[in-house]
Amino acid sequence: MTPPTPLRPESQEPLDPEMFDPVCPSTLVPFRVGDKWAPMILRCLEGGPRRFSELKVPLRGITAKSLTQSLRGLERDGFVVREPVGGYALTVLGRGLLGPLDVACAWTREHWDELIDAREAGLERGGAEGQAQAAG
Repeated sequence: MTPPTPLRPESQEPLDPEMFDPVCPSTLVPFRVGDKWAPMILRCLEGGPRRFSELKVPLRGITAKSLTQSLRGLERDGFVVREPVGGYALTVLGRGLLGPLDVACAWTREHWDELIDAREAGLERGGAEGQAQAAG
């Protein structure tokens, strides 16, 4: 019997727990691929297959349920495949999203202050409208 192939090649480094800034709200990116966790999961898989437990390291704040749901959605949409040895890997289609994600991230960084201002203004309008409706 042949031993199972290791999921992560020995040359592959562990994921950096600090690869995502915990104060950087992913909701500021102006479009969505899957759910709010999907782009970060794709980025985690960029260097090769990863186990579920490895993915949780940089995705601080994600619950096991949310990670499972996100991975299932990415599998369903053809971006990720579950490997026989228990890990997850990008498909060719998923790897094709990395370039557009790079462009979206660069655009978001370039317009960060404007996005924050717009979000805060929207929250203020929503808060004022909600108070007016409650009073009326």
